[in-house]
Amino acid sequence: MTTVETIECAIEQLPPEELAKFRHWFLEFDAAAWDAQIEVDAAAGKFDALADEALAEYRTGKARER
Repeated sequence: MTTVETIECAIEQLPPEELAKFRHWFLEFDAAAWDAQIEVDAAAGKFDALADEALAEYRTGKARER
């Protein structure tokens, strides 16, 4: 059995209140991991081309503020 399968089995056996605690913890954990990856990607310039394109479209009137 793999580690993931072991974790899945453990989660399936949690009582409802413990599952709710786990769900809350995992959502926080996942959001923090997502935020960290976005920061790394932004610092590496991975969004620069998208930002430049959006600003160019805004300047030429192809996009507007809401």
